[in-house]
Amino acid sequence: MTLQAAGIIAEYNPFHNGHADQIRRVKATTGADAVVVALSGNWVQRGEPALLDKWQRAQLALAGGADLIVELPTASALQPAHLFAAGGVRLLSALSCRWLAFGTEHPDLDYERLMAHLPTDPVTFKRFDQTYATLFQGYLRDQTGITLNAANDILGFFYALANRRQGDPLTLVPLSRRGSQHNDSTIGADSQFASATAIRTAALAGDWSLVAPVVPTATLTALQATQLISWADFWPLLRYQLISSDVADLGQLYQLTEGVEYRLKKAALTATSFTTFMHAVKTKRYTYTRLQRQAASVLLQTKPTEMLTGPRYLRVLGYSPVGQKYLHQIKKHVSLPLVSRADRDWQRGVGALDTRVGTLRTLITGIDQDDGRIPVKFPLSE
Repeated sequence: MTLQAAGIIAEYNPFHNGHADQIRRVKATTGADAVVVALSGNWVQRGEPALLDKWQRAQLALAGGADLIVELPTASALQPAHLFAAGGVRLLSALSCRWLAFGTEHPDLDYERLMAHLPTDPVTFKRFDQTYATLFQGYLRDQTGITLNAANDILGFFYALANRRQGDPLTLVPLSRRGSQHNDSTIGADSQFASATAIRTAALAGDWSLVAPVVPTATLTALQATQLISWADFWPLLRYQLISSDVADLGQLYQLTEGVEYRLKKAALTATSFTTFMHAVKTKRYTYTRLQRQAASVLLQTKPTEMLTGPRYLRVLGYSPVGQKYLHQIKKHVSLPLVSRADRDWQRGVGALDTRVGTLRTLITGIDQDDGRIPVKFPLSE
């Protein structure tokens, strides 16, 4: 029997009840035999280190019903929404997925109308009193009458756009979000759903009574037993990079534009924490998310030549028995190299950036991210 797969582009930071519910609904809606997840690696789209590492999050996703997990490389994961979406669509298309499912606040949005009214003049957004996102959303609203300001609505639109630009390889399956909104910062009483943002805040504070009702048992166990990582762990390293580097060198890093390197370097001299640093560099022009990605670019020393490549391989992080069967079915037809073990050639070649990123996390946790790591097989007893 030929297996059919539905794809999801995700961060699972961390995997919670809403994610498990989405996987169940994806299978029920599409009839897919397998759910394939393109999972952000050790850094996520908002410019933050993942709370748990990519292997832990892959294992929790498999426990939550996913079948095959591949890594969305840093060059796609740590990007603005349009490049994040393009990388995810590229991976899922290369893995022969039939559907792309995603959660959105408004699943009935007219993507065709939005795509037909994309701006063609970048000068439209060269103002410094508002963020690019605000100007972009305002332009589309003026042109189409469609308000596009909820986080997952915006991401859904960019999934549709990336799919169109790549030749419509995937059938879009927008699903209405349940429970909390993407950026809700608190966990509601008697709720089984909460945003990943709220869960991270509670977990970092050790408020397990708040976390327990809104995540699977496996996630709760992992969060309680693991060193949780945030920007605070990397702040001394970032500060050293900024203070010791010449501004000319900083200006060569990815997305450090419009002289922001001067502002970052100046703030690092007096800031005592990453939080105070962010407050010091914030302007009307830049969102906190963009500033965090710029800070990550300094910490990780990412260059434009590394970050503008798009996915160049399929790094398998884990699979279920069904996922293993699906992988066997497609492996002779995939359009990108399959990587199940990070050998030296990979680490020194196309995997160099992700190896560097993994090594930096290892400095904090002591847990290797690439050397000797092989895909997680779930159930673990098999």
